[in-house]
Amino acid sequence: MSFPQAFVDPSSVAVVGATDDRAKWGYWLATGALAGAGRRQVWLVNRRAAQVLGQSCRPTVDDLPQAPDLVALCVPPRHVLPVVRGALAKGCRAFLSITAGLGADEAELAALLRESGARMIGPNSLGLFNAATELRLAWGNFTPGRLAIVSQSGQLGSEIAGLGARAGLGVSRFYSVGNQLDVTAVDVLESLASDEHTSTVALYLESFADGARIVTALEALRRAGKHALVLTTGASEGSRLLARSHTGSMTSALDVVDAACRAAGALRVATPRELVDAARVLDATTPPGGRRVAIISDSGGQGGIAADLAADRGLRAPVFTEPLQARLRDLLPAAATVSNPVDLAGAGEADLQAYARVTELVAASGEVDSIVLSGYLGCYGEDSPSLVDAESAVIDRLGRRRRTDAAHVPLIVHSMSAASPAVARLREHRVPVFDTIDAALGALGHLTRLGGQPRPAPMTVRTEAAVPAPGYWAARTFLTALGIAMPEARLVTDAAGFAAACASLRAPLVLKAGWIEHKSEHRAVRTGLGPDTAAAVFREMYERLGPGEYVVEEQDIRPGVVELLIGARRDRDFGPTVTVGHGGILAELWHDVSVELAPVDRPTAAGMLDRLRSRRLLDGWRGQPAVDLDALIDTVVAVSEAIAATPGLADIEINPIRVGPEGALAVDALVVPRAEDVVAKAACEATGVNGHRETTEEQEASREHVH
Repeated sequence: MSFPQAFVDPSSVAVVGATDDRAKWGYWLATGALAGAGRRQVWLVNRRAAQVLGQSCRPTVDDLPQAPDLVALCVPPRHVLPVVRGALAKGCRAFLSITAGLGADEAELAALLRESGARMIGPNSLGLFNAATELRLAWGNFTPGRLAIVSQSGQLGSEIAGLGARAGLGVSRFYSVGNQLDVTAVDVLESLASDEHTSTVALYLESFADGARIVTALEALRRAGKHALVLTTGASEGSRLLARSHTGSMTSALDVVDAACRAAGALRVATPRELVDAARVLDATTPPGGRRVAIISDSGGQGGIAADLAADRGLRAPVFTEPLQARLRDLLPAAATVSNPVDLAGAGEADLQAYARVTELVAASGEVDSIVLSGYLGCYGEDSPSLVDAESAVIDRLGRRRRTDAAHVPLIVHSMSAASPAVARLREHRVPVFDTIDAALGALGHLTRLGGQPRPAPMTVRTEAAVPAPGYWAARTFLTALGIAMPEARLVTDAAGFAAACASLRAPLVLKAGWIEHKSEHRAVRTGLGPDTAAAVFREMYERLGPGEYVVEEQDIRPGVVELLIGARRDRDFGPTVTVGHGGILAELWHDVSVELAPVDRPTAAGMLDRLRSRRLLDGWRGQPAVDLDALIDTVVAVSEAIAATPGLADIEINPIRVGPEGALAVDALVVPRAEDVVAKAACEATGVNGHRETTEEQEASREHVH
């Protein structure tokens, strides 16, 4: 269902529960609605008052001369259903419900809306606002601007709007979606792609149901030239708890949200302040094209702290080339530092235009992607009134550079003043200015992540594969069919078969109880077996664990091998994901993982490896040879395509995959079907759908494999 125009620019509004009491919602909705009375018909509804805010009131919606385009509700919970029924009978099909605490009435309300084809924002909404259409149905006032806010928490959305207003950042639209009984956050996101008055969208969600649609909506915003900033809490934590693999326990809900943001070209931030700081910079400039930053300061101490903070936020302050350093020396005193960070060494105090000259020279050099100007600029006129004009002149020059810079090198200013006239003048020129260096570099660090295009989402090239039966041997068969190399192995069920397998394989050998998922934890795997030890080890394991599928493999003893983990799982909200990380039995201890939505292409898989803290091990560490990265990347891609192409799979895990100079070898694996598919299959087989009714013993064995 499309997003109704009634939530954007209604032709008429009725406020049910309007009141003169400033402490009540009805006052704020009524005053907001009346502020747009020059654009639309506004009716106030109150059973007991003949007038509100000097305007005549009607007792009920039924008493209105015609059906309102939008009805705003701020009545006690017990009155919501009767009011909605009356408005529907009148012909209204759009509602904003501020009222919370409907309890059991909420389900009946949802059914009523569905049956009548009506739409509702809320219940438990804090309202909506549209600057362009003079629509304000919310508590408080909004400063018009270019930031749209879509929030599951109304109060947090209001905090973002308030922080933005104090920083000179205004709001284009505001939607508090509340309980999302009908209209959801993604409905609103989809409507914002075509809004010419919005340049940046702030999204706060506590859950990501229908995650794939959210990603698509965020992608549409990006294609429309808008940036999306995402704020969340635990998000899809429930899907992590459902996972049975190491991969599931090592990846957090936020890892998956970050992967979704990368796929869509959006940016996740951690706090409302971070969101507003990033939005302030986006309101003034485009994201930088890379991570190279120039730091220009009038204090060596401030420049040094800025350089440390830049590195901590993933930025790089490269040493300038000798030609650039020479040109800077010509502009600055002999005591100046010109390598990056640049210390003006008093040049600004001698001539305020030094700030602009150095900034312009560095911006035109092609050696950096952004510039941070840190220190006393903004304080000169505040502390010494005689310098007001000179400081204003240099700020005007910096403002002109922002508008005419063909290279698009963003400039961010850190000023020791928070609210001087000079700082206000910087904001008038739309030069982002912060009163702390950590806020300035934090915003810039976030924006560099938006500088590139969203990562490509390749079409799944594999056809759907048959979901394997439980157990390690079936997992081996499944993975080798994907082209993933595994050690030579034999399936055995008794001592005689084990002896024959040992005779046909090259020692040392590995013995595994194939039906046990996490083998190390249950002493279900033994390595380093030779002719003298193999039979006794098999006998002990068989006596302890009982009959079943045992697998004998040739042990990988190649030198220079790095152990990694490759996993894939089906997130409850976002769908297929793929993970790569530091592997082996200590994988969960190191917790070094990288996650993307699946499937991925080879460049994206390579980027996943680059994000690992253990990445340098793959290039050779302390004399070790570099590993075969191509083989490792191919495996990541294959696993990602398999989980994306096979809806019946819940988890795939290879742990470890041993990667050396001669290739990658998967030496243990787990493939888990989706629980509902297993249950359905078991039910069909138990009832004879496939021509066979299981015995009680067979059903118990099936459940053991599932659980």
